[in-house]
Amino acid sequence: MADSFTVSLRHAWARSDSLLCVGLDPDPARFPRHLAGPPDAILRFCTAIVDATADLACAFKPQIAYFAAHRAEDQLEALIAHIHARHPGVPVVLDAKRGDIGSTAEQYAREVFERYGADAVTVSPYMGLDSVEPLLAHPGRGVILLCRTSNPGGADLQSLDVGGERLYERVARLAAGPWNRGGQLGLVVGATVPAELARVREIAPTLPLLVPGVGAQGGDVAATVRAGRTAEGTGMMINSSRAILYASAGEDFAEAARRVAAETRDAINRFRGS
Repeated sequence: MADSFTVSLRHAWARSDSLLCVGLDPDPARFPRHLAGPPDAILRFCTAIVDATADLACAFKPQIAYFAAHRAEDQLEALIAHIHARHPGVPVVLDAKRGDIGSTAEQYAREVFERYGADAVTVSPYMGLDSVEPLLAHPGRGVILLCRTSNPGGADLQSLDVGGERLYERVARLAAGPWNRGGQLGLVVGATVPAELARVREIAPTLPLLVPGVGAQGGDVAATVRAGRTAEGTGMMINSSRAILYASAGEDFAEAARRVAAETRDAINRFRGS
């Protein structure tokens, strides 16, 4: 039986000495010229990035909209299968932000875990526990709840007072406590809000955190690592997408992606123990 998401992630942190998560947001308009036109260009682009960076990453995070918008869901399936076959032990987080109740949530769970074979998925928790439970019914798969997101409008709802605490704090408290019966939950917290990231880590000292917002979004690496690391200096998947994917528009795009990924991994590591 394959390791659970949390076990695979723990091994990946150790094996790669990395908290870097490489985001896979393929935009054909930004591909190198030699990839323009082939029907499998998205798969070819993403597998080249994966193969160039797998030893530097603790996880990969494909964003489903970038595939679905181009009718490339079959290429997403093939990409995740490629990662599992060629780079076993590097978990795949499907960034799908699902969230619904009852039989619809069960179908989303089947889509993510059975069709695509993802190890974990991002989920909106705002319809309550019964919208999360169908995904938790898949043993060993990770469910990463939106908590305090990196976008400017994240505070519109997530920072509202709900009975003496902020809404994002309530989500973190539930995820670290009564909702996490199978040990499958994690949280999405943006690098652009380091004070809130530190507060989430205080509430949830051991949960894995998916942290978007470094790289093109401008999150500060030092502040992010210091706010979100666990006592062991791990606990985070710090995501960078565009800065790595589009480091070069030429035929050397994969080599350039590796160079930027290595630089980002090393920048993160400088602050893990400081």
